[in-house]
Amino acid sequence: MPLTRDFKETIMADLRRDRAYRVAYLAEAIESLHNGEFSVGKRMLRNYINGTLGFAELSKATGTPPKSLMRMLSEHSNPHADKLFAILGHLQATERVRVKVLPVSPARGRSRAGRAAASLR
Repeated sequence: MPLTRDFKETIMADLRRDRAYRVAYLAEAIESLHNGEFSVGKRMLRNYINGTLGFAELSKATGTPPKSLMRMLSEHSNPHADKLFAILGHLQATERVRVKVLPVSPARGRSRAGRAAASLR
């Protein structure tokens, strides 16, 4: 479902203003990708990039043209792992966080957001 303009603008404003929100949003985007929700994760990454550093700056950091980056994160794309990890690596470096993937027992009852927040340090 497409986001309304007001909602997207609210997300962008929150991403610009609140570091804790940015880190949690990035964690949720990465967890969505990890859980196989690729279109959701890519959409969240596009929102994150648009609300923070922008595709032009990301292009300089990754050596990939901005339009290629935008296409990689479009709904029906299938980005190469090396390019996707270059993007994620730069976003983590920019936020000064490191994402870890840790095994979590389903019996522990932690929510997805709780696992994502706990895995960012």
